[in-house]
Amino acid sequence: MNKEILRLAIPNIISNISVPLLSSVDTALMGRLSELHIGAVGIGSMIFNFIYWNFGFLRMGTTGLTAQAFGAQDDSAQTHTLGRALLVVLVVAAGLLLFQWPFGEASFFLMNATGEQEALVAEYFYIRIWAAPATLGLYAFMGWFFGVQNAIYPLILTVVINGINIVLSLYFVQGLGMDVDGVAYGTVIAQYSGLLLALGLFYYRYGYLLQHFQKAAILQGEKLKKFLRINADIFIRTLALTAAFAFFYSQSAAEGDMALAVNTILLQFLNWMSYGVDGFAFASESLVGKYKGAADDSKTDRAIRLSFGWGMSLALLFSLVYWFFGAELLRVFTNQADVLAAARPFLFWMALLPFFGTPCYIWDGVFIGLTASRAMRNSMILAFVVFISVYFATISLGNHGLWLTLLLFLAARGGIQFWMFTRKGLGLR
Repeated sequence: MNKEILRLAIPNIISNISVPLLSSVDTALMGRLSELHIGAVGIGSMIFNFIYWNFGFLRMGTTGLTAQAFGAQDDSAQTHTLGRALLVVLVVAAGLLLFQWPFGEASFFLMNATGEQEALVAEYFYIRIWAAPATLGLYAFMGWFFGVQNAIYPLILTVVINGINIVLSLYFVQGLGMDVDGVAYGTVIAQYSGLLLALGLFYYRYGYLLQHFQKAAILQGEKLKKFLRINADIFIRTLALTAAFAFFYSQSAAEGDMALAVNTILLQFLNWMSYGVDGFAFASESLVGKYKGAADDSKTDRAIRLSFGWGMSLALLFSLVYWFFGAELLRVFTNQADVLAAARPFLFWMALLPFFGTPCYIWDGVFIGLTASRAMRNSMILAFVVFISVYFATISLGNHGLWLTLLLFLAARGGIQFWMFTRKGLGLR
């Protein structure tokens, strides 16, 4: 079982690390320009995180359903799960492009972007929004690959996409003298390159499954209803999650340009940790779903226990690195002396976040594998109530209160999920 977890987790960790690496490169490029540019890319990225994370069900729901079909050795169900996901992708992407202006203007207002900063954020947004069809299509393909226990293809896709993105961002910003527009164009080109690669990989390895494809089966009432119900629950869950992080960014902006720049950089520490730990969360999605589909409860339980063991071990490593080398890591993101000085007092929060935040990431993987979408939704709503309550209780602490709020939000998520699992076990829905 440990070998199986590592076979899935290690490629996931490598591919996941390239995701915050891209974000870190973007932050570092803007960090050489000004705090306004740092904040603009931070706000712009958060807006797209808010949009795309809310449609993360296209990956998560696809993984859980595909993994269970894989465990049950049902080729037809695997094929039509991908078909339903891509159908939803087409509808959602068309809506985002059609309504991009009201989405953008509402986002700039809610994120407290004003004046020169708003102009930079808008420039970034209205370029990057055209990557929506490719980005959402990749969610569906990656979720499906995870479901059929293939962690190598997502690794290839993520590394290639982010490699192209990093190279183009460096070229556009440092070579051509562009700023936020260069970072945005790099993302758009990289996403469409990745989608073409995903299609090629699917046809190369899994083209034989197309013999099971039937258009009518994709629209079959009960199965489509189940797919949409699970994804609707995950959508609501993710909406609460992104609302919490959007609120965090918004309140950071309200604290001033310096606080926003500091928190944009410090969130890179959280990103590195979360994407690393998510390697084991993704492994638990695939394995829990597979053994659930195969009706093997003992292996399902063992996969859950060992995923937590590996995840918490990695979390401890992140905590130690952040505690001892946090100040050195800050210099990766900016060379601005005033930003460095303002960020140092908050480094101890970075050492605490991995330990208290990791359980909720692993539980997410378990719940996805069990397709326990209703429980995911309810646990996140309860944790969001905790988030808002703690924020207003600690508002007098300023930026330290914001980080305490985020820490307790992550801890509450994991605690509530643990409580739910102890009550229902593998019968969780």
